[in-house]
Amino acid sequence: MATLQISSDIAFTKEVKAIQDRKGSRDSYARMEEKGGWSVDIDDQLASFIAEQRSVFLATVSSDGAPYIQHRGGPPGFLKVLDARTLGFADFKGNRQFITQGNLVENNKAHLFLIDYVHRRRVKIWGRARIIEDDPELVERLMPENYRARPEQALLFDVDAWDVNCPQHIPQRFEAEDVERALADRDARIAALEAELASLRQPLPTEG
Repeated sequence: MATLQISSDIAFTKEVKAIQDRKGSRDSYARMEEKGGWSVDIDDQLASFIAEQRSVFLATVSSDGAPYIQHRGGPPGFLKVLDARTLGFADFKGNRQFITQGNLVENNKAHLFLIDYVHRRRVKIWGRARIIEDDPELVERLMPENYRARPEQALLFDVDAWDVNCPQHIPQRFEAEDVERALADRDARIAALEAELASLRQPLPTEG
């Protein structure tokens, strides 16, 4: 990978900057670049965000330039922070097309897109990915505890830069189990209030 003068240059190529200049947004991004561009290390805030995610989209591209986006999911924490510049997850057995793996053999540049619909947040991560086969200890380390899935191999992602998008236009959605828990809490509260109301309706004892 060519050395970047500024981390955000991984996405802001000269062609992108020319369009930004033509459409009036270049000045604001230039001020960001003066401060060093995007973050390159995984800080505590990003690590906390990653630990909450149940889903991630992984983008790769073939040697012919054909893009491919693959979804990966699991329980919160399935995508693990291994150090300040490395992420990883156990790659579960799926439809066995191996498009992502083939693309990474030809071109290891990759992108992770994480979106939190509940809090309307999204994070973009640029870097390089690699598939690790025949390393059961690594797979075991990355495998979510008590998760019923068959791991096949591991994927490691080296972070080059990351950025946080604004929440604009992100629809707010909730996980089914969170909705079920909220409804159960509501029903329990209603039952308690109905029992309290019923007790208040009981006739007062008369004095003898």
